[in-house]
Amino acid sequence: MVYTVDVYDKTWKVTSKFELNPEVFSDEKINTSLIHEYLLLQEANARNAIASTKTRGEVSGSGRKLYKQKGTGNARVGDRNSPIRRHGWVAFGPSSERVYEKAMTKKARKVALNGLITMKVKDGIVCWLDIDTMKPSTKDAIALLSKMWKNEKKVLLVLDKKEEWIVKSFRNIDGLKYLMVDYLNPRDLMNADAVVFLKPALEFVNQN
Repeated sequence: MVYTVDVYDKTWKVTSKFELNPEVFSDEKINTSLIHEYLLLQEANARNAIASTKTRGEVSGSGRKLYKQKGTGNARVGDRNSPIRRHGWVAFGPSSERVYEKAMTKKARKVALNGLITMKVKDGIVCWLDIDTMKPSTKDAIALLSKMWKNEKKVLLVLDKKEEWIVKSFRNIDGLKYLMVDYLNPRDLMNADAVVFLKPALEFVNQN
């Protein structure tokens, strides 16, 4: 099956349909396991190890035995830095040196993203915006988006490069996020109620 997306022009009208490459976007390419793995990778790589406790070598204090081993009637004891004592070192505690990063091949990431975009296309919430330039205007940008998507609150705008007129027009719209096509990621795609590609950006992801 060949999927298509609507092509909008600067007059906010659907001018044509754009056929997506079936070798890139198809039901056979949807791999939910890869999508899940890519999302976990993104979340893990953004995680910072902030929890940290002191080990035996990091706490300050004397290492002298508190009292002799025998003859006192008390239990055997070590120094005052013991992990069972207040202000002592922590046994098996978290360390800031822990690394949460995961790895995934470039090919697998591409397959996961293409599968996720295909799912969005099947839901009918992906379109192509064919405009080369427009006067920087947030009012016009809101009117354009309301014409394309009436009820969707969160819109993802995918650009091929950062254009000043695009940034000025769309940056102050609540619920809209724009990013470069090179930075497409599963979290932003999954959170979006609608995805709008500029022409060069969609042509880029449409390549095999």
